[in-house]
Amino acid sequence: MNVWSRPEAPRRPALSREAIVAAAIAIADAEGLAAVSIRRVAAELGARAMSLYTYIERKEDLFDLMADQVSAEVLVDEPLPAGWREALLAIARKELEAVTRHPWRVDLVAQRVNVGPNGLRHLEQSLAALDGLEIDRTVALRILAAVDDYVLGHIVRTSPRMGVAGGDRQPHLPDLLATGEFPRLSEAMKAEPDAAGFEQGLGWLLDGIETGLGAR
Repeated sequence: MNVWSRPEAPRRPALSREAIVAAAIAIADAEGLAAVSIRRVAAELGARAMSLYTYIERKEDLFDLMADQVSAEVLVDEPLPAGWREALLAIARKELEAVTRHPWRVDLVAQRVNVGPNGLRHLEQSLAALDGLEIDRTVALRILAAVDDYVLGHIVRTSPRMGVAGGDRQPHLPDLLATGEFPRLSEAMKAEPDAAGFEQGLGWLLDGIETGLGAR
């Protein structure tokens, strides 16, 4: 039985499923997902670790709840923009903002956490953004997968923990670039970070989707 199907234990002072998830998210935001454990969350709440198991049976359930709480932050206020492109852009911006606040969400994607109610609401809203197009749900899901892949790829590529933009995590890069073996990359690395790159890249992707749909 998944964590959302199990009844929650009676609340105690300062202890509830919501309080546990909020404390876990605060730890992950400050120190990363690896710092989250039942024992650590209990300490933050001034409770015994065993008392948390009344509300959360295992750490994987806690991760499911954390991911679903972040999914709530991705929901766009209704009504959605009228055009499908504008609606998808609004949703993608919310996704980027949420993962920027909670970068550990990328780690949970790799762990394939269970989708909860807020995650389903996000998917339902994303499908609703495509209602104006005369396409079946299979094609709609393919479009959403392409957009999600772009958003996640952008987040991973620009994360300070990953990729060429890794900053202090890539201290060997200056020496390698100084060899002259990578002249194009050396020039590209001199460019200032482009805050508009996310929007432009997503626009190119949507252009391609629009052209592909027109050819159907």
